[in-house]
Amino acid sequence: MITEIKVGLNFGSEIQSVGRLAERNGIIYFEYDEEFVQNGVEISPFRLPLRNGIVELPSDPFDGLAGVFSDSLPDGWGRLLFDRMMRSKGISPSEISSLDRLAYVGLNGMGALVYEPDSSPPIIQELIDLDHLATQTEKILEGASGEIISKLLALNGSSAGARPKALIGVDKERKNISYGVNQLSDGFEHSLVKFPNSQDGTDSGAIEYVYALMAKEAGLNFPDMHLFSSKKGNGFFGVKLFDRDGDKRLHMHTVSGLIHSNFRLPSIDYEDLLSLTMSLTKDFREVEKMYRLAVFNVMAHNRDDHAKNFSFLMNEFGEWKLSPAYDLTFSNGPGGEQSTMVMGEGRNITVKHLVKLGLEAKISKELIEQIIEQTRISLSKWKYLAGEYGITKSNIELINNVITKL
Repeated sequence: MITEIKVGLNFGSEIQSVGRLAERNGIIYFEYDEEFVQNGVEISPFRLPLRNGIVELPSDPFDGLAGVFSDSLPDGWGRLLFDRMMRSKGISPSEISSLDRLAYVGLNGMGALVYEPDSSPPIIQELIDLDHLATQTEKILEGASGEIISKLLALNGSSAGARPKALIGVDKERKNISYGVNQLSDGFEHSLVKFPNSQDGTDSGAIEYVYALMAKEAGLNFPDMHLFSSKKGNGFFGVKLFDRDGDKRLHMHTVSGLIHSNFRLPSIDYEDLLSLTMSLTKDFREVEKMYRLAVFNVMAHNRDDHAKNFSFLMNEFGEWKLSPAYDLTFSNGPGGEQSTMVMGEGRNITVKHLVKLGLEAKISKELIEQIIEQTRISLSKWKYLAGEYGITKSNIELINNVITKL
């Protein structure tokens, strides 16, 4: 069991020491390096601000970690794989500490934070077939273990979310796909690909792809995406990683981690997100981007808009920006409500709520109306685009009936 971890930042050139984590009697403590404090770059300004001395980290909501370090850990699919692997070695998940999990992320997590000692999976240099990978994820969901788990873990990095996914490298023609957690061969770029879980059905990749097309049309900042062909359905959704640009890396922090909000218990409002965006980025243009995302999520019935589905990116100079949008698809939230409320309303959100939200954030009435209209036009293309990408008629009608209501 690991009791001490060194934390560093790697923006792509060298690892800069940040501080160290240590566990004593079930409590985790953190101390920033003096030099890092003097440097003045805040990796988590609200819940782990720069200061000298040892800090005792809260036991909740992140198993004894500060949110900024918890953001490095996989949840959902990645956690399932890791726990299944440990069980196969006779180790119960309850015996695995948060520091053990960080060491398994090691130098190869999402974002720019790195952890030593590094016990991450060995690098695999080979091309992969997505249909074969999808079959392996199905076997895992059915209870398989063994060598399959090691290979899938090597593809997982620290990506979050419940659906099976893999970090891959893709060439410019999107024909050759390699393992993509580490440095890639020339001409390949870091991407993430998702596979259906047992509840999704074979349409899930195409639905998310059409949602990404509509999001771009609605003016959202969305990374390059692709629908990879499949023999098993109408495709796997793939998207370029926005925390990587060649060998360069960006520090990534979710809203959940920034404000220590348990994303499984909906408790935030888009009003909070708009003021948080202004407070962190000091840039009103970023506030407008968050508002645009709020409008799209509500009008497109993406109700799984919890605190982990919004992130901010920081460069080596300590400058923050809202990350590109991600995890946009048709979804129901807890109890059929929006996970993030609008002006206190979760179930029956109207255009009036969206207008009020924008006005409270000091966005002009003209821009508010323009964003709502642009979003409405983008969503009106659902039926045509869904038909183009082979989505079933029943799903086309179901989604159309919901997203044309506002």
